[in-house]
Amino acid sequence: MLSERFATTLSNILIPRDRWTPHPKFEDRAGWQPPYPSLVEAHIARGREAAEFDWPVAPATFFLDYQRTGNRSRWQTQVRDKRRQTLADLVVAECLEGQGQFIDPIIDGIWATCEETFWGVPAHLNRQKAGIGLPDVEEPVLDLFAAEAAALLAWTHYLLRERLDTHSRLICDRIRLEIDRRILAPCLEQNHGWMGFNNPGRRVNNWNPWIVSNWLTCALVIEDDTDRRVRHVSRAMEAVDNFIDPYPADGGCDEGPGYWNHAGGALYDCLEIFRSATGGQIDVYDEPLIQEIGRFPYRTQIGGHYFVNFADAAGRISLPPAITYGYGKRIDDEDLMALGAWSAREADLLNEGLSDSLGRQLRTLPLLQEMSESSAATALPLSSWLSEIQVFCARDTKGSTNGYFIAGKGGNNEESHNHNDIGHVIVYIDGRPLIVDIGVEDYTSKTFGPDRYDIWTMNSSHHSLPTINGIQQAPGANHKASSVTFEDAGERVQFKADISDAYPEAAAVDRWTREVVFRRREGIVIHDDFTLTRSESLEVNFMTPSTVQVREGEVHFEAADLGSGEVSASGVLTFDADAFEVHLDDYPLAEISFRRGNPWGQSLTRIRFSAKSVPATGTYVWRITQS
Repeated sequence: MLSERFATTLSNILIPRDRWTPHPKFEDRAGWQPPYPSLVEAHIARGREAAEFDWPVAPATFFLDYQRTGNRSRWQTQVRDKRRQTLADLVVAECLEGQGQFIDPIIDGIWATCEETFWGVPAHLNRQKAGIGLPDVEEPVLDLFAAEAAALLAWTHYLLRERLDTHSRLICDRIRLEIDRRILAPCLEQNHGWMGFNNPGRRVNNWNPWIVSNWLTCALVIEDDTDRRVRHVSRAMEAVDNFIDPYPADGGCDEGPGYWNHAGGALYDCLEIFRSATGGQIDVYDEPLIQEIGRFPYRTQIGGHYFVNFADAAGRISLPPAITYGYGKRIDDEDLMALGAWSAREADLLNEGLSDSLGRQLRTLPLLQEMSESSAATALPLSSWLSEIQVFCARDTKGSTNGYFIAGKGGNNEESHNHNDIGHVIVYIDGRPLIVDIGVEDYTSKTFGPDRYDIWTMNSSHHSLPTINGIQQAPGANHKASSVTFEDAGERVQFKADISDAYPEAAAVDRWTREVVFRRREGIVIHDDFTLTRSESLEVNFMTPSTVQVREGEVHFEAADLGSGEVSASGVLTFDADAFEVHLDDYPLAEISFRRGNPWGQSLTRIRFSAKSVPATGTYVWRITQS
């Protein structure tokens, strides 16, 4: 898409480095006077706190900790995240205040960052020949976080170069040297898996635009060789094409809405950099696929901060306000713009200040006034059907969380950040969770290893799915839904899929047709119609954060406190008491650390329906209604 349209003209349309000014530099004081004193005060307060940071040395054992224990959070939260956020806070505070009180801490932060052996995280050292453990200084690994660190330094160089040079020209020289050897040279001279040049059989995921957006920043800000700069941008365009071209035409992010921030949102970062660096001449926002990718978040919003969280996505998320709003503005989508404005107000940016990477903060500043004055709303479509990733959502009333909301999926079990969850459904009532997708715990060495599906949150027995003859769904692209259909006929919504291929041969499933029928304002019915070639045992599972009581033929859900002012839903699940015994498995969550926070309160309950006898052919019906 990009390279096809712009590669031949790139050298003529790319703005030279010394004339490219995407954001006001420190010397442009008028550009650093936002009309929001509370925002300025918040950032200066952050800067003063950051100035007290002592940049402790990160010991080698922090890297070895991952190799020894599998824990990847201690390094990321105690070292990397704090160091990166501190430097970004110092830079923004200095640019806003303009008095020089943060310059020395900034210099310390730059030098400390440049002194780090590796800018990434220990979990990603499996890409070096030496494997995980300590980083090999002779083989730079270019991961997400190395690219982020490089872009942080590049923007610091861009904003403060003249100020830093008055103290020592070696500071910016060091920035340029480290970025070139760790990022620019490897990107130009090597094919990395996330680029998508050497793996035609598997679609690249969010690593691609996430890294490319940071790589582009470094190339445009740091590279002073004109020909090499053009080569970087051209190669980055080709890499981004490898993300865009095979992307589902419906714009669906199979990683879930929680990953749109670094998938579609990072693509927007790339497109904005291309557009800015060419004076608007590289612009593909008129492409239908680009527009559909932008619309994905509001199509999967349940209500408030609850979004459909299939795969590794979190149950409650906060969208990046300026990315969401800016994307909507580019594609002329009022619903997406309103969602961005809503996100900005939810984050209280004008009083709490900006967050996210330094580059995104710079992109947010000129949009602040416009976002604050724009209509803030959540579209909450009546239904959404993403036919390529086979995800549907439907609710009682457009624009409202009142009543029923249901989402479900087909797809396959080799999607990015996949869970074995073909045929899985979630149900919310009045915007509150009833039947849920658990999400994912903090990443460990097991998360992306061969034992991934031993993790309870990943396997099908902890989703709204059957376990057949003791066998769960299996991973892999061949384990998928077939004969998938969706129809919204007004008062009646129907999703239907054969999920038999999601199970391995050992499960002995000839056919398992799951039909979900949602009658608006009446309730939800799930029909499981099946034929088995062996019928020894069968369990059907549902996960809920609500309090559960079992009565004859009914499971009653009562609201439970989820924390942060949220409560779960109440409702009733009706089942065939003659066919099933009910078991309740309690999962206390006090010692479980969920990635991006626990949305489910004190505990989850698995409702496990165990068949008293298993026919070779049969139909089971599950009815969900409000209590």
